Amino acid sequence: MARLISWAENADERFPAALAELYSRVGRGWRVGITGPPGAGKSTLVNELARLARERGETVGILAVDPSSPFSGGALLGDRIRMEERTLDEGVFIRSMASRGSHGGLARAAVDACDVMDAFGLDSILLETVGVGQAEYDVLGAVDTVVVVLCPGAGDGVQAMKAGLLEVADVMVVNKADLPGADRLIADMNEAVHVRFLPNRDWEVPVVACSAGTQFGVEAVWEAIAGHRAHLESRDLAARRRGKRLDRIRNAVGEGLAEELWTTKGWGALAERELTGERTPYEVADSILKTVLAGVSAAPAASGGARA
Repeated sequence: MARLISWAENADERFPAALAELYSRVGRGWRVGITGPPGAGKSTLVNELARLARERGETVGILAVDPSSPFSGGALLGDRIRMEERTLDEGVFIRSMASRGSHGGLARAAVDACDVMDAFGLDSILLETVGVGQAEYDVLGAVDTVVVVLCPGAGDGVQAMKAGLLEVADVMVVNKADLPGADRLIADMNEAVHVRFLPNRDWEVPVVACSAGTQFGVEAVWEAIAGHRAHLESRDLAARRRGKRLDRIRNAVGEGLAEELWTTKGWGALAERELTGERTPYEVADSILKTVLAGVSAAPAASGGARA
């Protein structure tokens, strides 16, 4: 499992074939994304959620996506330091991974790593992402339940009123609830959930208070996650996951086309030559797009053997 995740992280050419061999087993584990601003206590909460899962006899995979070094690309924080108790448990697999500058703090390799852990039979997969607030939309493509963690004293009352934070959350957690200002933040979050409740969503986001450092309220967080899981499983979970895989296909095709066009086929050099003081970037882009699309035929019929 560790070797396959390394292949995914390093874009090893052996990984796609290896994933194809395992992919029929993907989909049995439940993936939970833990995100929020730095200092909110995400790693401590992940540690406690893993403890609860183990007490219930589940195996757990933890993937901590850290900020990348701008020089080496490596992870800076090393969240497993905060999860020392779990490292000695044979039923827990912990892996740190650098975000590598990916938008939203989530490298594509992290999604592949979740697939690997899922295929190897881990029951719960906890994905902790670097907390940058509203930019954390990438996490939606990797998990079933998104938990947004906030803490008092970090200006989060204002953040609570922003639509993006609520749109990404399935469960809102106010951690460090024993600190001054926690009651106000909880009230702000409950008001924000009520005001910005999206009419096209049939799940009302719960706001849960906890203090992961003292284990207070962690059971309530786990119950909220379980409640969201039951909610999804009572509806069309397969269609939801299929939509997420479709988004991954679009992203992978987009990345592949960009690399092929700009580097291999030389369109990047052409764009540089065409960009003069008299033409805007949009005009150059429109010209290139029309030329490229002129040689693109309609999509062929779907091949056989497609998986649901």
